[in-house]
Amino acid sequence: MSDASGETASPAQRLEPMGRTKFALALGFCVVGMAILFALGSWQVERLTWKNALVERIDARIGADPIPLEAAIDAYEETGDVDYQPVTVEGRFLHGGERFFFTTADGQTGWNVYTPLLTPDDKLVIVNRGFVPYEARDPSARPGSQPDETVTIEGVARNAPAEKPGYFVPENEPGNDTFFWRDLNAMTSGLTVDPGVDLVPFFVDAKLDPASRTLPVGGQTIVSITNNHLQYAFTWFGIGAVLLVMTVMLVARQLRAKRETSRPS
Repeated sequence: MSDASGETASPAQRLEPMGRTKFALALGFCVVGMAILFALGSWQVERLTWKNALVERIDARIGADPIPLEAAIDAYEETGDVDYQPVTVEGRFLHGGERFFFTTADGQTGWNVYTPLLTPDDKLVIVNRGFVPYEARDPSARPGSQPDETVTIEGVARNAPAEKPGYFVPENEPGNDTFFWRDLNAMTSGLTVDPGVDLVPFFVDAKLDPASRTLPVGGQTIVSITNNHLQYAFTWFGIGAVLLVMTVMLVARQLRAKRETSRPS
């Protein structure tokens, strides 16, 4: 066989085709890899669609006018989801049931104070009243923070998590009224209430009251939804495209090698 200069290529210069088994394994690896990569990319596109819809729903919900607690309860019973729904609730705080959620605010370590509130129609809702510094956990360190009169709270409803949000989140310490994740059952355990009182199945985060000069400081709801699905989709599709090119090159080389070995020297 002659090359472009007219010289005959030696057998040693020819491409040797891969063995049938080796080629089949390499091709199978490429095909399976592409299937996995493009499936992952498609899944991320589906997640992107879902996440965009979630963000739009939360944006629309959190900017809406507040609804009464009863209406929020009805919505929860119908859909199981009232996250970030503005609500108003009236009642009397049961300060003996304060629970403390470890957190930070503006770089300061402290606690969100969760307090049961009993409504006039015997509904018990756990309200995140807001932030107090670490040393102000004891009510004596925050005078005026425990009103006895009936209050009206404007806030946002928050779904109660079904389980601990992550492996590295510490375990709650209900015996010490200390919490690292919002466990509604644990937070209500040990409360003394009259028979017939109904537990509201979600939390309410109190909004910031600009006129208030006492602790806790409301408005501690954090709306932070990570949405990297488009980036992940491009990554998986990109790697899949590279593997597709490599697969085409593998097949082309095999075909070329077979043609060359079938020609006479």
